[in-house]
Amino acid sequence: MQHSVTLTYLTLRLDTATNLSHTSHMIATLYVELNGVYSMLPGIDLWDITRDARLYNGPYKVVAHPPCERWGRYWSGGPSAKVRRILGDDNGCFDRALNSVRTYGGVLEHPEGSRAWKTYGLVKPPKSGGWIKADEYGYTCCVEQGHYGHRARKATWLYVVGCELPELVWGPSTGVRMDEGFRSNEERRLARLNGVVPVERLSKKERLATPIPFRDLLLSIAAK
Repeated sequence: MQHSVTLTYLTLRLDTATNLSHTSHMIATLYVELNGVYSMLPGIDLWDITRDARLYNGPYKVVAHPPCERWGRYWSGGPSAKVRRILGDDNGCFDRALNSVRTYGGVLEHPEGSRAWKTYGLVKPPKSGGWIKADEYGYTCCVEQGHYGHRARKATWLYVVGCELPELVWGPSTGVRMDEGFRSNEERRLARLNGVVPVERLSKKERLATPIPFRDLLLSIAAK
C-alpha cells in the first residue's frame, strides 16, 4: 500500500507541475496561510491574510480553505470556553468560498463533520470514501489526509465543481489522534483519576497544516 501511495503522489506532483506551468491553468488559492505551502508556487493567484478572499471575483478555478473554527466539533469554543460562540459565525467566509467554487469551479475542503454541509444543504459523504452528488452543482467525498502526508488521520470533506473526479486513497489511514476526545474538563479529570494517560497530541500548527502531498492533490483536482 505504501509503495502505491508513493507512486500516486509522485504522479500527482508531475501532473500538477505540468498543469500549473501554463497560464491557462492559473488557480486561485483562497483563505490560505501567509508564507504557507502555496506561497511562491508558479501559476497561483494567492489569497492569504493580506487579501480578503471574500472579494474574489474570478476568473480562475479555486482551491478554497475557508476557516472551520465555527463549523467543526468545537464550534461553540470547546468545553473550556468561557464564552459560547455562534455556530457558523465566520464573517461569511464559507458562504463566499462555496459561491466561488460553484461559480468558477474548483475544490473546497473542510473537516469531516463540518456543520456547514447541513447548513448549506450539501449531502454528507460516506466515511468509507467515494464521490457522491452533493447538490445540483457538485460532488463531495471524505478522504483522510493521513494518506497524503499528515501525521494524523485528519478526515476531510471535499466539495468539487467543474473538475474531473480522481480516484483517491479511500478508507482509514494511520496516524496519531488529533485530540483526546473528552467532552468536558470534568470528563478529562475523571479519566486521569482512573489512570487514563494522555495520548500524543499535535500542536495547533500541526493540526491546521496542509501537507504538501495534500496541497498537490487539491491543485491537481482544480487544474483538470
